[in-house]
Amino acid sequence: MALDLGTPETGCLLLADISGYTDYIGSTELLHAQDVIADLLETIVGVIEPTFQLSKLEGDAAFAYASINSINPTMMLDTVEAAYFAFQKRLRDITHATSCPCDACVMIPKLDLKFFVHDGQYVIRRIARSEELTGHDVILVHRLAKGTAADKIGKPAYAVFTKSTLDTMGMDPTVLGFVPHTESFDDVGDVEVFIQDLALRWTFEQERNRDVVTSSDAVYEASFETPAAPSVVWEYLTNPQKRYEWQTHVTELIPQTEGRVGAGTVNHCMHGPDSVTVEHVSDWRPFDYLTLRYDTAGLVDWAWTQQVETVEDGTRFTMRISNPGDEDWAELGDAFTENVDSQIQNLQNILATQG
Repeated sequence: MALDLGTPETGCLLLADISGYTDYIGSTELLHAQDVIADLLETIVGVIEPTFQLSKLEGDAAFAYASINSINPTMMLDTVEAAYFAFQKRLRDITHATSCPCDACVMIPKLDLKFFVHDGQYVIRRIARSEELTGHDVILVHRLAKGTAADKIGKPAYAVFTKSTLDTMGMDPTVLGFVPHTESFDDVGDVEVFIQDLALRWTFEQERNRDVVTSSDAVYEASFETPAAPSVVWEYLTNPQKRYEWQTHVTELIPQTEGRVGAGTVNHCMHGPDSVTVEHVSDWRPFDYLTLRYDTAGLVDWAWTQQVETVEDGTRFTMRISNPGDEDWAELGDAFTENVDSQIQNLQNILATQG
């Protein structure tokens, strides 16, 4: 048997764990219940990849990792929230779509989801054709799943981030609204963590107003399909370093808002030393769409929506721009449209290599 012990690597470890699994499996029809869990795990993995690399499925959980150079704070938080929202939507769809009276179907709404995220070292050990992560930090992130975070916030839906993770990524838990907590384990000692209330985020997601430029509202619309995954496209839309690659007219993007990038963030978008556009993030739906509103060249509150849709062979990207006013739009002329067309073509060319 071939054994490759590997070398230590540093990165972000993520464990997505379905809450209520033991009671659900123990008190329902096993075959049907396992089908439901498999469906939900597939939904979770479909979102966390390829931002995170799936290591393995662990019954009711998915364990994944991302190298230190492949993930940024916003993508980490967006991935966790997008996975939770997808889980809740799938849970709702399964519940609404079934009329089966068995216990496995009746108890579906009692399931929930929690995440544990820790930045640390691991060794990828390959045995024959299988892969397994080992190391102290791998043990730690699994110990967190046995901790008391649920008791701390009184809810089954949450994400636990170790202090070392937030420190490494330069994130302020106070600004993010995370709850401080200390977990204590006999074998790994005390671990400082911060807890995000995902149930609260889900409620907010359902209630907050949407700001999106529709086809009927748009004076400009362009789209293309790419083999790249939705999360990859999303990063090229939201990561400043990635945006520079396709928005070549942008020389610098300066966030003016503390904390996480998202709805409410304000950016100063530099187009050379003497040209500044103020960019407001008015809506932010990870791996779905974002809407930016611009104050530039005498135009105020001008809306641009960038949408990401999953299709059979990858992702469809669509850009829609609202009318800033008939006369203003006419004055922008063909040169403006050609510039936007060029940006979108740049993005399409780059993403063609990311599939």
